[in-house]
Amino acid sequence: MRNQRTKTASSKTVVVVLTADPEFTQAVQSTFAAAEQIELRLLSGTTESHENALALDDATVVVIDLDPDHEVEMSALARLMARIGDWPPVVVVTHTFDKDVARQLLQMRVADFLVKPVQPVELVRTCARVVQTPASAEPSEAEIFTYLSAVGGAGVTTLAIQTALLLLKSNGHKARPATCLVDLDFQHGACADYLDLEPRLDLREIEPRPERLDRQLLEVMTTYHASGLAVVAAPNRPAEMRSFDPDMVTRLLDLVSSHFNYVVIDMPRTWFSWTDSVLLGSNHLYVVSEMTVPGLKHAKHLVAAIRERLGDGPRPQVIINRFEQSLFSSGLRKSDIEQALGDDFLMALPNNYSLVREAIDRGVPLDDIKPGNKISAQLRKLVTPPTADKAAAGQKPQKKFAFSWARS
Repeated sequence: MRNQRTKTASSKTVVVVLTADPEFTQAVQSTFAAAEQIELRLLSGTTESHENALALDDATVVVIDLDPDHEVEMSALARLMARIGDWPPVVVVTHTFDKDVARQLLQMRVADFLVKPVQPVELVRTCARVVQTPASAEPSEAEIFTYLSAVGGAGVTTLAIQTALLLLKSNGHKARPATCLVDLDFQHGACADYLDLEPRLDLREIEPRPERLDRQLLEVMTTYHASGLAVVAAPNRPAEMRSFDPDMVTRLLDLVSSHFNYVVIDMPRTWFSWTDSVLLGSNHLYVVSEMTVPGLKHAKHLVAAIRERLGDGPRPQVIINRFEQSLFSSGLRKSDIEQALGDDFLMALPNNYSLVREAIDRGVPLDDIKPGNKISAQLRKLVTPPTADKAAAGQKPQKKFAFSWARS
C-alpha cells in the first residue's frame, strides 16, 4: 500500500539529493547551500545502495541522479517510489532523454525528470513546482485562450507566447498556476523555436492510435521553458501539407485541458477538419490582424465565418497588432478600425518591433527586457480574470464548451 503522508511541518525546505556524480554534487551544493531557508541533505551513491536507508519522513523534495541504463537502478527506484507514496515528490535526473525511460518514470509516479546538464535555475524551479503541485491533486478543466491569424505575419505566435507567460505569473504571490502553450500549426509552427526549446510532440507515434495518448505520454512529449511554461509542439514539416485525424487533436487537447489551469493555443491559418472543435472548446477566441485595409477586411470576413460555423460558441474578437499612428498621418486611424469592425474590435497593440525581436531572439518575456512596456500592459487586460467583474455586474460567466462535447 502506498504511503499517504502529508507535507512536513518543518520551517525549512528539506531537499534530499542522491547522486554518485561528483560534478552534479558540486552543482547541487552551489545551487542550494547558500539559501538559509533550505536544508540540503546530500547523499553519495546509487539508488540501489541507499534504497532501504533513505529517511524521508521530513523531506520536502527528493532529487535522484539515476542511470536508467542499469536495470537494477530502475528496479530500486520503483521499489522506493512504492514505499514513499505520494509524498515527498521525487525529481529524477538522467544523463540522456529517452521516451521509454521517461514513460517508466512517470508510471512510477515520479513528479518530474530533468536531463543533464541541468541549469541551477531549472532545478530550483522544478523542485518548487512539484512541491506546490502534489501528485494526488485532482485535475481541473482549463481556461483556454485561442489565437488565429486573419492574415499572414500578423504576429499570432508572439502574442500566444506572451499571453501564456503572463498567465504563468497571473497569480501573484500565490502558487503559480500551471500553464501550457500548445502549437497546433504542425506545418509551420514556431512556438518552440521562439522559446529555444526542443519540440517533442511525436505525431507519428500517437496518430495511428490516439487512445494511447495518456498523461504519462503527454508529459514525455511536453517541453518546459526556464520560466516553468509547459510547451506542447511538434517539429514543423514545411514540405508536408496534410491534415491529422480529428480524434488525435481533440484527444490531445482534452488531456491538456484537464491537467493545466490555463491553455494557450496557437492555431494555423488553414482550416482543418478539427478546427471547429478546437474553437468550440475555447473560452477566449482572438482573431489577430494588421493595420491595413486588406487586414481589416480579412478579419471581418473570418469573424463572420466563425460565427456562422460555431453558432452559440465563443465569440471571436479582433486584435489589431503593431498599431501605430502619427499625429499628421493620412493612414488608418483607430476610429477607422472601430468603424470597420464594430463590436468585434477588442484592442490595438502598439508597434515596438525592436522589443519584440529581442524577446524572440532571447526566448524571454517582453517584461524581462523592458518592464512595464505597453504591449504587455495591453495583453494583461486579456489575462485578467473576468469573473470578478462579471460577478459584480450580476452577469453569468461565459459558457464553456468542453472538447469532448465539441467532438461528439
